[in-house]
Amino acid sequence: QVQLVESGGGSVQAGGSLKLSCVASRNTNMRYHMAWFRQPPGEEREGVATIDRDGETSYADSVKGRFTISKDNAKNTLYLQMNSLKPEDTAMYYCALRSAPSYPLWPPRTYEYNYWGQGTQVTVSS
Repeated sequence: QVQLVESGGGSVQAGGSLKLSCVASRNTNMRYHMAWFRQPPGEEREGVATIDRDGETSYADSVKGRFTISKDNAKNTLYLQMNSLKPEDTAMYYCALRSAPSYPLWPPRTYEYNYWGQGTQVTVSS
């Protein structure tokens, strides 16, 4: 069993930055694929970025050039650096882990990820 705990959300003005963190309860980052999803109010959960066990990354078109997914294997931690934030980035953000080692990773589908964090809220005001 793996537990994921996100942190780093908050309220910022448009153009600002936030860095989300997701700590895994045991050493997982070297062997599994991971992702960030988000769910705006009243909408479905969508994939934001993925990182495979080798460090290869993929992004949604809406965040390319603004968000960066990364991981620190020694700290069992996944990150999402979010720059140039826009009001449309407002959502609950979730990290997720996929134990199946298969590909492709993009686009990420919620049913492919079997471990989820509790979410951290990001609110961007104009």
